[in-house]
Amino acid sequence: MIHGVHLLLNSLKPEADRAFFRDVLNFPYVDAGEGWLIFALPPAEVGIHPAEKDLTHPHAGQNLAAATFYLMCDNLRETIDLLASKGVDHTEIQEAGWGIASSIRLPGGAQLGLYEPRHRLATSLGEVANRRQVSLPSRG
Repeated sequence: MIHGVHLLLNSLKPEADRAFFRDVLNFPYVDAGEGWLIFALPPAEVGIHPAEKDLTHPHAGQNLAAATFYLMCDNLRETIDLLASKGVDHTEIQEAGWGIASSIRLPGGAQLGLYEPRHRLATSLGEVANRRQVSLPSRG
């Protein structure tokens, strides 16, 4: 039975990006050993968007789906102000039908999307215990 999601975020400066998640975003974490911090994430959802080309990334001998990472917030401008007080810059704010968006730069150079959604949220479906569990088909 599927019980969660483990997201891999590739980085040219993983130690610096881990420190950013720990010290700036204040995400709780466990130390998996040798400096590998694994962060708990806020509630998450997945939107499947059309692509114009194959967007896969090789990992563990497989071509796995690549993804775009957005952090969601209730009030984008307040969140940007809070992050700015911690020295985090953001890109220009963009208005779209689905939300208000910007991005923030990680120390490793990549950017994370940051947005205030205007659409219904899958995270509003309730606690994990109340969601329909995903069972894999049996083999045999």
